Amino acid sequence: MKIRSITYFLNPGWPLDENRLRTAGDFVARARSAYEAAGYEVQTTRLATIPFPRLLGGKVDQLIQLAANLSQMLGQTGIAYASLGPALIELPESYEVIPEAIRTAPNIFFGGEMASSDMGISLSAIQACARIIHRASSITPDGFANLRFAALANVKPGAPFFPAAYHEGDEPAFAIATEAADLAVEAFDGQRTMDDGRRRLTAEIEGHGEAIERISKSELGDAKFLGIDFSLAPFPKDAQSIGAAIEKMGVSNIGLHGSLAAAALLTEAVDRADIPRAGFSGFFQPVLEDSILAQRAAEGLLTIKDLLLFSAVCGTGLDTIPLPGDTTPEQIAPLLLDLCALSLRLDKPLTARLMPIPGKQAGDPTDFGFEYFANSRVMKLESAPLKPPLDTGGLIALKRKRDGD
Repeated sequence: MKIRSITYFLNPGWPLDENRLRTAGDFVARARSAYEAAGYEVQTTRLATIPFPRLLGGKVDQLIQLAANLSQMLGQTGIAYASLGPALIELPESYEVIPEAIRTAPNIFFGGEMASSDMGISLSAIQACARIIHRASSITPDGFANLRFAALANVKPGAPFFPAAYHEGDEPAFAIATEAADLAVEAFDGQRTMDDGRRRLTAEIEGHGEAIERISKSELGDAKFLGIDFSLAPFPKDAQSIGAAIEKMGVSNIGLHGSLAAAALLTEAVDRADIPRAGFSGFFQPVLEDSILAQRAAEGLLTIKDLLLFSAVCGTGLDTIPLPGDTTPEQIAPLLLDLCALSLRLDKPLTARLMPIPGKQAGDPTDFGFEYFANSRVMKLESAPLKPPLDTGGLIALKRKRDGD
């Protein structure tokens, strides 16, 4: 198991406060040293701010300058990446400035709020997020820029995984995101019963959780510790694949029937662990970051509808999904609407990080040269533009299901 990220949450002020950023850099450097001394490899250090519309006091036309300034200052802090948080439903103009900010600052991530338990589903925000995804796909020839944008549904502050991460308030805090799919692969390798595998996985998570919590509170007590997101993130090797874990549980190929049950059982094993939790702690299913998911998607066994279905029981949403390059915003919006409906009805955070690839059609191979990606094939999106009344703007209230429903 590795630590995917130490994510430090901060209100850096605007104009950016160099002292606050320097303090953040000093903290994550100490944190990295502390976790590495305990035997954990730390892949990245990250910074997440309050949502940029609030940071800028509503003057969202300054986002490009903010992103450029923060990008430059990160190099002085030793922090690799930053998230400026989501555009907000109450400020519709905050969405339209994101694509150019993505183009300007290659180490800065963004989100777009689509739905919340307080406001419901915003059809206008869904449409705005679909336009961002469409516009960002043309920033680079391979569509890679959409790695740095996610559409968010019911996501609370304090989640350490990017691009979902953002802060709330002025008190600095931090959280840990793990890369722990290998724990699931090992837990179910050769197990004769499901209970044996789940007990083994839960015990491993608790052991690592206890060690991380001890370091976080005893050696890093000058910032509030929010917890650990144990979403079992993968790396694109079979030994570190969440798809491989599902197949170790007895499903011949992930995407076939039985996959949903296996995903639910796997996440329930995470739920059993007594650890301080942050963020999603769900079934993390990034197609292009997982060798087996990428392979099954390329074979046509794993579909976007499958991934949406997994999100209904335990998943964290749709992540690094390669789409045809000619996908329109009007085709993207219905998929985002489905995600929002699941999120509010089930009262869970979900995100969508979709990657239309210019010049590619469904079934074409991807050819990313990125160490954190496993190449696959472009996935078919079965979607058509919405018609009235779903194609209008405004808010849709959708209450969570009642117990027993």
